[in-house]
Amino acid sequence: MSEIQIRHELERGSFKLDVDTRIPATGITGVFGESGCGKTTLLRCIAGLENSRSDDRRPVHRRGIGVVFQQPALFAHLSVRQNIEYGWRRNKNVRADLDHIIGLLELERLLDRPATTLSGGEAQRVAIARALCQSPRLMLMDEPLSSLDQRRRNEILPYFDRLHAELSLPIIYVSHDIEEISRICDHLLVMADGHIVAAGALQEVLMRIDLPQLSGRNAGVAIEATRVRYDEKFDLTTFGFSGGELCAPGCFDVGASMRLRINASDVSLCRSLPQSTTILNVLPAQIDAIESESSATELVRLKLAQDFIIARITKRSLSELELRTGEQVYVQIKSVMVRR
Repeated sequence: MSEIQIRHELERGSFKLDVDTRIPATGITGVFGESGCGKTTLLRCIAGLENSRSDDRRPVHRRGIGVVFQQPALFAHLSVRQNIEYGWRRNKNVRADLDHIIGLLELERLLDRPATTLSGGEAQRVAIARALCQSPRLMLMDEPLSSLDQRRRNEILPYFDRLHAELSLPIIYVSHDIEEISRICDHLLVMADGHIVAAGALQEVLMRIDLPQLSGRNAGVAIEATRVRYDEKFDLTTFGFSGGELCAPGCFDVGASMRLRINASDVSLCRSLPQSTTILNVLPAQIDAIESESSATELVRLKLAQDFIIARITKRSLSELELRTGEQVYVQIKSVMVRR
């Protein structure tokens, strides 16, 4: 199976969910949108927890779906090991490799701990392990990091990288945080008012400048790059991509591929190559499209070889520089966030 069909309809008061789309049967598919757009409702429909109109009439326990909610909901009276093994022991058809899952999420040292003694990040890792031990064919994750502070989120995100790298299990991941989506997802669904308004590969969807859901603080792109070299003197790593090279603070192993997140608010435009600037990343680009974002700002999509970057500029700057689609400019990129 190369694709998963998602078709659900549900009416609840004035809200109507109407989704008919397909997603890859591998990798992580993000579901993104504003609060109340139907993200969680869609996941509940897929899991069989809502009585939606759908082609799938199987009861919940026969769908082969694992679910991780915002709160881990562990059994307080059980240890970590007992929580993980709970569903595994109840289902004789499960053939999950418990030791592999425990090792994948680095839970070995927590196994004998009471569930009540875990931190938020530890508890969520246990909840993920418990779901994986059901040997699901599809995993649903509903904002699993939303209850954690930023430090705990940064601690648990590398485990999602591991799940992505080592398991062939498809995951549908709901989040309101575009940074999370940009880091871990391969495919992206954007929702609005119960409908899918954009779907496709992550990079292709993020470069859309016509969607309100991807404007404001959410505007930005993800670029696949390769680590080229490290400058120990200045603690800078240089990454290569189709449009040239980009520098970012920190030491990263040379040779491996990484994902770079560039926010539109960190990009400015110049008519000519700046001679003296504190910005390290200055590259030639072509204006690909311009879209009005607000009464004061515009989003400009720029083409750099095979990749795209988005800049947010003021309408005044657009007018004074007389910027037009197809023209050559220079982009100044103030900040590059390195993922994976």
